Amino acid sequence: MTAHTIATNRADLIAVSVAGAVAHPSLPALPAEPYRLAADGTAFLLPAWGGLVYNVSVGDRAFGWAADCIHPGVSIRHAEDTKNRGLITYACVGNRATVMTGQAAGTRGVVTGKSGRFSEQLIVHLPKAARATMAVGDQIVVRAEGVGMTFTAHPAIALRSLSPDLLGVLPAREDNGRVLIGVTARIPAHLVGAGLGLTSEGGSVHMQSTDRALLAELGLDRLRLGDIVALDDTDSRFNHGYLRGARAIGVVCSTDGPRAGYGPGITVLLTAPAGELGSFDESGANLADLLALEP
Repeated sequence: MTAHTIATNRADLIAVSVAGAVAHPSLPALPAEPYRLAADGTAFLLPAWGGLVYNVSVGDRAFGWAADCIHPGVSIRHAEDTKNRGLITYACVGNRATVMTGQAAGTRGVVTGKSGRFSEQLIVHLPKAARATMAVGDQIVVRAEGVGMTFTAHPAIALRSLSPDLLGVLPAREDNGRVLIGVTARIPAHLVGAGLGLTSEGGSVHMQSTDRALLAELGLDRLRLGDIVALDDTDSRFNHGYLRGARAIGVVCSTDGPRAGYGPGITVLLTAPAGELGSFDESGANLADLLALEP
């Protein structure tokens, strides 16, 4: 993969500090039983999103875990809802994060996605060795930069949750007035599932995964956490929705799960409504390699 020189307004961007604490996994208070329903109506109880995950990292497989939409690495949030919305909105994928408290204080990490049931958690990669010494409640500060970034010559393309550092290493090129991004897979619009009604600035949209035969046919069952993917006919400029000819590019940020509509989660990075954004095959387009993440 070679570097690109697509012009942006990076010199005008603001870098600001946002912070959160390692979130505790949670379950709904009511009804009292902890079970959820799989796509076939079967009750299940599996670890779900949030918390400090010791053994799942960016670069690992997105399918096959005994889990429900697990976030790789560490999930953080701020205790106050309005401040948490600031954390989730301002932080961008590829931003640098630093552990400020606890036994892993000083460890550096990277933001790799946004998720949670209602887009309330930020996902941060930290080395496994650091995770082994951390605890729920440890504070993490993010140097947030990327909100407001635009392409100088491609105003129709919206950049969402994309840091300048990640943009600089994405496989990309300009072609006949369009921007093309290298992706590991293309996801058809009819497989875009949960999250369609949520804002594209601070969360994720899920790929549906109930039809396993179709996933195998399209090669989508081989997705890895951190893969860069394209969503066909999907307009994610403000909310996520179907629009023929639109395109969104995102990163796989959470694992598969048993519920209908809740396959791997995807945080959108770029989107455009009318063919201004395209893609090409790039099997190595994964955050673990692009950002040289420490295992």
